[in-house]
Order: sequence, then structure tokens, then C-alpha cells
Amino acid sequence: MRLLLIAVGRLKAGPERDLSSRYLERIEASARGVGLPGIDLREIPESRARRPQDRQTEEGESILALAPPGARLIVLDERGKSIGSNEFAADIGKARDAGAPAYALIIGGPDGLDPALRGRASLVLSFGAMTWPHQLARIMAAEQLYRAVTILAGHPYHRA
Repeated sequence: MRLLLIAVGRLKAGPERDLSSRYLERIEASARGVGLPGIDLREIPESRARRPQDRQTEEGESILALAPPGARLIVLDERGKSIGSNEFAADIGKARDAGAPAYALIIGGPDGLDPALRGRASLVLSFGAMTWPHQLARIMAAEQLYRAVTILAGHPYHRA
């Protein structure tokens, strides 16, 4: 099962992209040990549609086109469920063990996610009730994916 991090927008060169890349490289180096071939970062440009609903729809269609059929879709949304890192790792492990082709963690654009995409998600996940800048949300998503891989591997990175 391939891990996917799908994000609307691109990180510009700078410390945010460097830190995000560092976690993605760590995942790539560690994932095979827990039966995951690695991670792919897939970025989609923000829609240029005039209306927010049209932007959400266009971005949602682009996101779904990047996820293989049968992928477990996890969307980040401030109205989502807040879970711990162990539960997140267990969810990845269950999807892997069930033979899902991919586990796609999705970060929407500035206007949020298309309600139809939210409805198709297996899990709507929140990093808390606060709104986070896209750059930080991407870093936090990459770190949590890395943390999940280390939890599945029994590595001491996660000390909770």
C-alpha cells in the first residue's frame, strides 16, 4: 500500500518545504520495514475558478484523479475528528493489512474541500479546531505520517 500526501498548492522554497521534505525522506527510508513501499507527494495547483464552490469542485475532481480506485481517503478538515497518533498509525496498519492500494492524506486549498470529496472520505481528520496555514498543515501531516510509520515499526521516535 502506497502512502500518498495530496495537497492543493505548492510549497515555495524555504524552511517549510525543507522541513516537509525531511519528513517525507524519513518516511521513504523507513516505510519498507513495515510493508509500505514509500510515499508520494502529489501537489495540485489551486483552481482559478471565480466562485469558491467551483474552486472546491474543480480541486476535488483533481484530488480524486490522483488517488487510485480503492484508496483509503483521509481528508484534513478543522471540523473533522481529532485522534491520537497511535490510533492514526493503527488506521494505516488496518488499511495496509486489508490490501488497500493507497492511503491518501488530503490537504485542501484555501476555500476548503468539496463536500462531495468529504463525503467519500473514510475519515475526516482534524489537527484541532484552529485553522492552520497550509504550509504548517503540510508539515504536520508529513510528521504524523512519519510518526505512524515509526509506531508501526516499534521505533522509539514516538514516546507516548
